[in-house]
Amino acid sequence: MRVFVLLFNAGTDNEGIHSIRVGDRNTIMMFESEDDATRFALMLEAQDFPTPTVEGMDAEDIKEFCESAGFGWELVPENSNIVVTPPEQNVEETDWKPEGQTQNNYDNSSQSEEQEMSASELDSFRRRLEGLL
Repeated sequence: MRVFVLLFNAGTDNEGIHSIRVGDRNTIMMFESEDDATRFALMLEAQDFPTPTVEGMDAEDIKEFCESAGFGWELVPENSNIVVTPPEQNVEETDWKPEGQTQNNYDNSSQSEEQEMSASELDSFRRRLEGLL
């Protein structure tokens, strides 16, 4: 059976698959409908998440991956009454990094930025962002 999942940095060495946290376990959403997967991807993007790619894959391959990685999986049926929406909160740090960044340069750049900004600079930045809303 062919299903659709959301991938980040598809086709690269830094590829990641989207999962949601259900209890203490990561769960991969497998969509029967490409349209439903695309809608979910657009909702993620609206939450300032990096833009995922919708990829069709064999459901058995995804299930095998989930078993080997200790993930759960959930099938979202086509034309179901189930409304799938992304969770309110995203994890702070992902296992994959945005395209063009390796684990090391991502971690080092974020640490140095955190160390360089003082509390007053952060407050000023926060006020400017709130002013945009």
